[in-house]
Amino acid sequence: MSTLDKDIDAVAKLTEEFGPAFKGINPEYAARMRAQNRFKTGLEIAQYTADIMRQDMADYDANSAAYTQSLGCWHGFIGQQKLIAIKKHFGTTKKRYLYLSGWMIAALRSEFGPLPDQSMHEKTSVPALIEELYTFLRQADAREMGGLFRQLDAARAAGNAAEENAIQAKIDNFETHVVPIIADIDAGFGNEEATYLLAKRMIEAGACAIQIENQVSDEKQCGHQDGKVTVPHSDFLAKIRAVRYAFLELGIDNGIIVARTDSLGAGLTKQIAVTNEPGDLGDKYNSFLDGDYISSADDIANGDVVVKANGKLLKPKRLASGLFQFKKDSGVDRVVLDCITSLQNGADLLWIETEKPHVGQIADMVNRIREAVPNAKLVYNNSPSFNWTLNFRQQVFDAMAEEGKDVSSYDRADLMSVKYDETELAIEADNRIRTFQADASREAGIFHHLITLPTYHTAALSTDNLAKEYFGDAGMLGYVEGVQRKEIRQSIACVKHQNMAGSDMGDDHKEYFSGDAALKASGKDNTMNQF
Repeated sequence: MSTLDKDIDAVAKLTEEFGPAFKGINPEYAARMRAQNRFKTGLEIAQYTADIMRQDMADYDANSAAYTQSLGCWHGFIGQQKLIAIKKHFGTTKKRYLYLSGWMIAALRSEFGPLPDQSMHEKTSVPALIEELYTFLRQADAREMGGLFRQLDAARAAGNAAEENAIQAKIDNFETHVVPIIADIDAGFGNEEATYLLAKRMIEAGACAIQIENQVSDEKQCGHQDGKVTVPHSDFLAKIRAVRYAFLELGIDNGIIVARTDSLGAGLTKQIAVTNEPGDLGDKYNSFLDGDYISSADDIANGDVVVKANGKLLKPKRLASGLFQFKKDSGVDRVVLDCITSLQNGADLLWIETEKPHVGQIADMVNRIREAVPNAKLVYNNSPSFNWTLNFRQQVFDAMAEEGKDVSSYDRADLMSVKYDETELAIEADNRIRTFQADASREAGIFHHLITLPTYHTAALSTDNLAKEYFGDAGMLGYVEGVQRKEIRQSIACVKHQNMAGSDMGDDHKEYFSGDAALKASGKDNTMNQF
């Protein structure tokens, strides 16, 4: 017996039990509404999606071709349309997630207006967006299933048993639009208690995976900008534990923590780590400090700080800001230490913020990490901050030069130029971009590929194109040719925008509630019937 049939029977028993109080209640209608609202709370979503993500991680461990992907979404509607498109084009949402970007919340969802990615936005906007995304995904379920119920009623009315059975099978095997969200908590928005409190709100809203970075919370910078300041490992591990406690308190025992390190591009620290004995974590952190070794107190000036590191007295270089510098070219070693330490102290996945998308560079770091943690896996930012075209053309240029091929017809600094688009070099670069995710998952331990800000850029690009045409000579044709005609021919669901906003579901409910007296919106004069 299907879940729908079980619910019909359960409501039928209730109508008998409560008698007149349930007069006029149709058990099948009530069961349909239950089916259209599978998830009742955010914690149900968090547990359901955590189970999915854990299984996906196991699948990847068995076969690196089974990597996962997501796109960053800054509004519930954007996330909804993404999942509707995935189901339409691929028939399943498996191994496709949502990413919630702190950058996009700062730029698009703050009451202050657009802000840089520096944790200045309201931290409550993070769980609010998680809840909004899942509200829209649940509505996508209700809308699609409502359409199936309408088709079922039509098949019954026509006496078409074969069609009725086929539609019933689609209902019984319906795949939800609800998928895991990897949610960005930045550097935790304060101390470890603040991190715990915000993590709880995010999990309650439905997040099964929380990404946290090792920057100083009140100095946080975008991962692709300068001026990043990291914290000692003990501070970061306290926040990882805070997130784990939040998961455990709320009963999501298999929640996922993604530990991000910005050490590759961060040359500064605000603190000298506490160390109790040579070789402990604090001592290792301090060993990367840039400075001068001294032999006596005469080498110490007013205000200088001295620390014992590597068995010697070190006077770290301190900037006018009070921050301390790390040694030049120590970033990779610090990344490896960060990652091993995080995985050995509660994190499930890693995020290494890099300055370019280079499989070899990522693999070199991951191979070192896997010497200590063999199943180490990455979430990787396929960032719009990278100039993908230039980066990969330069990578191909360098490979060709190393192979002894003639590259004299190319200007390495000008490889973005359209004049190179049809060349052997450009074609090979595009092929490497196309296979980057598969290559990096196979060779560099990347379990999850995401693009942080894609829908920020697509919204800007599509709006620019529409504005250029509509306010120019094309006039209304700019909209019709550039938008609506394409929507119709590509079967974009929201071309029927009234339906997408829930008008048909509302009509169904009115019929459930009022029967023949229902005043419905979908009559012959509804212009949506033109589509």
